[in-house]
Amino acid sequence: MQRRDFFKFSAVVGAASFAPNVVLANSEAIKTPNKNRIFDVSLKHSLKEQGKLSRLWVPLLVGNEYQQLVSNYDVSTNAKEHYISDLVIPTLYAGFGEDEKDANLELKFRVRTQERNTDFSKVNFNENEKLSPEIEFFLKPTKQIPNTGIVKQKAEEIVKGIKGDLEKAKAIYTWVANTMERDNSVIGCGLGDVKAILESGKLVGKCTDINSVFVGLCRAVGIPARELFGIRVGQSRFSNEMGKADENGLAKISGGQHCRAEFYLKGYGWIPVDPADVTKVRLGEKLSNSDEKLNKIREYLFGNWEMCWVGFNYGRDFILKPEPEQIPLNNFGYPYAETDGNTANYYSPQDFSYDYTAQELKA
Repeated sequence: MQRRDFFKFSAVVGAASFAPNVVLANSEAIKTPNKNRIFDVSLKHSLKEQGKLSRLWVPLLVGNEYQQLVSNYDVSTNAKEHYISDLVIPTLYAGFGEDEKDANLELKFRVRTQERNTDFSKVNFNENEKLSPEIEFFLKPTKQIPNTGIVKQKAEEIVKGIKGDLEKAKAIYTWVANTMERDNSVIGCGLGDVKAILESGKLVGKCTDINSVFVGLCRAVGIPARELFGIRVGQSRFSNEMGKADENGLAKISGGQHCRAEFYLKGYGWIPVDPADVTKVRLGEKLSNSDEKLNKIREYLFGNWEMCWVGFNYGRDFILKPEPEQIPLNNFGYPYAETDGNTANYYSPQDFSYDYTAQELKA
């Protein structure tokens, strides 16, 4: 049987062009509560395709100051073996026995999240800071995010005449948020192929596409930047487009995978952004770039993350452990599975299949 490929897509919608806004927004205008939120997350998987050998990889939480695992991972499975396979890109791996006809795995965990905010009054850009190798890594090009050619050309066009990395990052963010458009016909979260998007002239896509363009443009002008792949787990206070749950706090999140972005400012550290959600709210709520609500969301999402979402990893173009048939993997926000070397369609929870839910607990 021929190995399948679920990584092809096309984008078809054109985009309007807007001048970048170089004025730094004051995030204090949207002061956020420093409140913990707690979610019980359940991730059920069942591999429908039968064969001699089935294998499953599930992304796990990355730990940091704004999201912490508060319970051990609870795994129920008929896998022959299962273990956490990598600490750099946290992954739960399960290998099933030969001819297993009902390969399944359920993963449960409890996570505490806290609003992530940037206090811009404490930002003190230090141009002379020497970057560590771990941060310099996020300046390097990847297969789909080169930092030369059309990517560098567009980045220099956007930041022309602007001084300071914070101001440049803000100009790039505003250009991406105002110029790119969400295209709901794109499969999954998109490929994040920055060079292809810019060369096509069709500045459209979903969250990985849009936030990867931000990342690529930042790297091209010397600002470290990266994507963080994860999933929405609860209700947003801004818009259902940014996360939703029922009146009891239960969220069905099988299709809730979402990519965000960060850039590194010398003298401060990593700063969160999410221009993709600006475009999602604009499309979903039929708003314009000048709408007051969208202005507030665009201002908030430069420097802040509402934590009704959790992040898994920063991986692009990497190899899972143990090594699967498909290498390298473009990104890892979705579960990944193979049966006899065939990749399961992780963009289709019904076909895969998997069923994800998150229940927010009362504080």
